[in-house]
Amino acid sequence: MRLTPELVARCFRVVEDAGPGPGFTPMPEEEAAALTDRVLAQGGIDAGAAPLRVFAYGSLIWKPGFEVAETERAMLRGWHRSFCIRLNRWRGDPAAPGLMMALERGGTCVGATLRLSDPRADLLTLIRREIPHREGADMVRWGEVETPRGREQALVFWAGPKGPGIEHRLPLTIVAARLARACGQAGSGADYLYQTVAHLEALGIRDRNLWRLQALVADEIGSLAHPVSG
Repeated sequence: MRLTPELVARCFRVVEDAGPGPGFTPMPEEEAAALTDRVLAQGGIDAGAAPLRVFAYGSLIWKPGFEVAETERAMLRGWHRSFCIRLNRWRGDPAAPGLMMALERGGTCVGATLRLSDPRADLLTLIRREIPHREGADMVRWGEVETPRGREQALVFWAGPKGPGIEHRLPLTIVAARLARACGQAGSGADYLYQTVAHLEALGIRDRNLWRLQALVADEIGSLAHPVSG
């Protein structure tokens, strides 16, 4: 990889969390619980009666936030990784907005399924993390993935995002420039990309666009007159 931990370290800076911007409403605990139950019902999973698997294609692979019972390579057809969600916090700020990955229509995405140890409790944890605002409540769906055992259903977060904060089909050069400069209270865009590519490689998965992107981000960081951290 051209993008190294040393280059990633240059992108870190301390950023205070300014809180959610206008147009975002924190999801109350009771609504997160109701959404959890609705998703379980839609998938035919009732209080742990059947295994619950989540399709991981980005940070869930390396930072799931719950106890993973089993990890298995899987493919989701009809979708591909895309840095398309604008971030003014978390891994970016208003002065240097970042980008988060989601899934957009077309192509295929090779990632991993993660089997949850405690379906309801772990899914609630995931929903609190992945969908902290009411405006993202419809950004979780069931999909069919291909695994070594055959086709199975898995839960997918942030497939087909829409709204004012979505930037479709950005050129990789623009994405690289943004990731090389963006940092928020959760870390930098460069680190987000590095961790994802490194952990995909560990699973024997090489996403062609991400591999090219990590090289572009490495070049971008190296070309900066001063370290991003100042």
